Amino acid sequence: MAGSTDGETMSTPTHVADSHDLIRVHGARENNLKDVDVEIPKRRLTVFTGVSGSGKSSLVFSTIAAESQRMINETYSAFIQGFMPTLARPEVDVLDGLTTAIIVDQQRMGSDSRSTVGTATDANAMLRILFSRLGKPHIGSPQAFSFNVASISGAGAVTMERAGQTVKERRSFSITGGMCPRCEGRGSVNDFDLTELYDETKSLNEGALRIPGYSMDGWYGRIFRGCGFFDPDKPIRKFTKKQLHDLLYKEPTKIKVEGINLTYEGLIPKIQKSMLSKDVEALQPHIRAFVERVVTFTVCPECDGTRLSEPARSSKIKGISIADACAMQISDLAEWTKSVKDASVAPLLASLRHTLDSFVEIGLGYLSLDRPAGTLSGGEAQRTKMIRHLGSSLTDVTYVFDEPTIGLHPHDIQRMNNLLLRLRDKGNTVLVVEHKPETIAIADHVVDLGPGAGTAGGTVCFEGTVGGLRTSDTVTGKHLDDRASVKETVREATGALEIRGANANNLRDVDVDIPLGVLCVITGVAGSGKSSLVHGSIPADEGVVAVSQAPIKGSRRSNPATYSGLLDPIRKAFAKANNVKPALFSANSEGACPNCNGAGVIYTDLGMMAGVSSTCEECEGKRFQASVLEYHLGGRDISEVLAMPVAEAREFFGDGEAKTPAAHKILTYLDDVGLGYLSLGQPLTTLSGGERQRLKLATHMGDKGGVYVLDEPTTGLHLADVEQLLALLDRLVDSGKSVIVIEHHQAVMAHADWIIDLGPGAGHDGGQIVFEGTPVDLVAKRSTLTGEHLAAYVGT
Repeated sequence: MAGSTDGETMSTPTHVADSHDLIRVHGARENNLKDVDVEIPKRRLTVFTGVSGSGKSSLVFSTIAAESQRMINETYSAFIQGFMPTLARPEVDVLDGLTTAIIVDQQRMGSDSRSTVGTATDANAMLRILFSRLGKPHIGSPQAFSFNVASISGAGAVTMERAGQTVKERRSFSITGGMCPRCEGRGSVNDFDLTELYDETKSLNEGALRIPGYSMDGWYGRIFRGCGFFDPDKPIRKFTKKQLHDLLYKEPTKIKVEGINLTYEGLIPKIQKSMLSKDVEALQPHIRAFVERVVTFTVCPECDGTRLSEPARSSKIKGISIADACAMQISDLAEWTKSVKDASVAPLLASLRHTLDSFVEIGLGYLSLDRPAGTLSGGEAQRTKMIRHLGSSLTDVTYVFDEPTIGLHPHDIQRMNNLLLRLRDKGNTVLVVEHKPETIAIADHVVDLGPGAGTAGGTVCFEGTVGGLRTSDTVTGKHLDDRASVKETVREATGALEIRGANANNLRDVDVDIPLGVLCVITGVAGSGKSSLVHGSIPADEGVVAVSQAPIKGSRRSNPATYSGLLDPIRKAFAKANNVKPALFSANSEGACPNCNGAGVIYTDLGMMAGVSSTCEECEGKRFQASVLEYHLGGRDISEVLAMPVAEAREFFGDGEAKTPAAHKILTYLDDVGLGYLSLGQPLTTLSGGERQRLKLATHMGDKGGVYVLDEPTTGLHLADVEQLLALLDRLVDSGKSVIVIEHHQAVMAHADWIIDLGPGAGHDGGQIVFEGTPVDLVAKRSTLTGEHLAAYVGT
């Protein structure tokens, strides 16, 4: 290298290893992507924007992240790969420069009743070690503080070979666990209403049992008739005490019926194992209705809902037991751990404090560690998953986020932005799918997809800086600086929904009148008590239609047509036009292609190798038998109809030969909520969280209820689509409905007739009404966090 002259600095040539600074994607065709080519800078924050359904998730999750994970899985042995989810290679020509991808998505956390915020993170594990070392009195190892470990003991003879002789020795063992023996670590006990289990005036053979699936025609009938513990022809009210006990509570007992070895078990332990061991929300609707009717869940009287045994609750540090610590608000627990000082556990305490401080920093300080994981919203679950990455020593990895600002008040979005920038500044590539202008503004690089949704999207409309996006002619660029103006004239309420003394969760005896006949927005920082007020206090009677963020449960065979009930009138219209049975036009019934059973694809499990799915050659992915596709309605066969986008199908069934009023009505609702681009047969498993909620809203649009309760309906909506949603809410109110919306989006607040603001903070710092009135008054007073942010948003 030539030496440097005076005043010159020595130029160092770039090492070849530093030249790989781009993730290159060429020819991406996943879902609706149309041969997309993009180059994404590494160690930068890239935000992907575009209207709902434009292909953002297809590019980021289904292409880049999926291929990264697939390639990592391939580094394991074939044996280990057999235990991992099988991933097919994405439809893409070239993917170059990939790094390890860590996906932080909106999937709800495990809804098992034993899973809590503490067990889902490392916080509970560290607390258990802390109490096992410092707790007084000392009761045992960390598992003595775990509500998932039962205390057991046993003794017996052990046979072993010693010096060529068989020797028997007596051994005993004991395990001290922290599980409450009464509720088995669940925190609640259940009582059965026996009158709902059976009709005591009938015998078993007369159909006395009212339990779903417990029919006398099948195996249960054989067991009850052949067990010999009672007379199946005798009315249950005439059973002796022992016979009734055997019917209800008998422990599993081996019996022989008609020469077959079977196990008889009482009804109640059987129901507890088959139905109550699962999360109630995950049960099939008819079983869930039965459980809710028959079983009452009450707080366990022995452990007072803490899930822990008496010894585990008796061991304390500075007067605080592990049950008290887990019940504390995390921000308070973080303060308490700072008062605990002991050199022997100093590294553990430092790690625990960091985890708890991360909760506070990320805006989740209002949670407690004993909060069931299944009760967290999608946004809360995503932020909880982020915690384990904040202190990670890993660098040069790709973090992929799916709308991390969901469920966040404008006040909290700045915090989230700082966290994303921190991850980037550690040398990581951060990819974010996002709609909020506040997060788009901090991007180093923006990729805007569109121009429309579904088949009208799938192309890159813009790639560059935020400044360039602002001046571009794309839909996102045009709407990036949109600011809704505060509604000057508001509707007059026609009545009020009175709530008195609401004290669910963190609410403090709240009294409030929610106006009816108007658009009422309930707002406040995350954790201030909005959902507790609305879902916990508004009676869910026939007049109230609640559309929550609970995920839609559906397999890859479910689609918008089956979920919304649209397929029924379509099948009937096809059947009537062709004079055949409606069942022929169902891919899950008689009309299914016999080769793929109506799935449209063939799933091949290759054992230890990655399984693959390929389009069915017989039906070419159409899912129906060839003979069914010969029947037409309005010149289209059933597979062509299911491939139509909602907007096209609305026109198709609205007029002409295919006119079907029942189908047209449902399609109108789907189009109104902004799902006009979805094809009728698209699997539910491919829909985003926002799309699923709007699909749910569409199915309730025809309900007769007078009050609609919506939980953050702008979730997953592009700036341009929010206007359409506001128009829909206006139409609902103008038609005589009352609309109550839990929302953080300032455009929805500005459009409200009445705002109820909760706060002032989160958790025990919230739970109060801090403002009631019109948006104009909220902006004028600026007395709350919401008021300040709304005033800044509308530019006053």
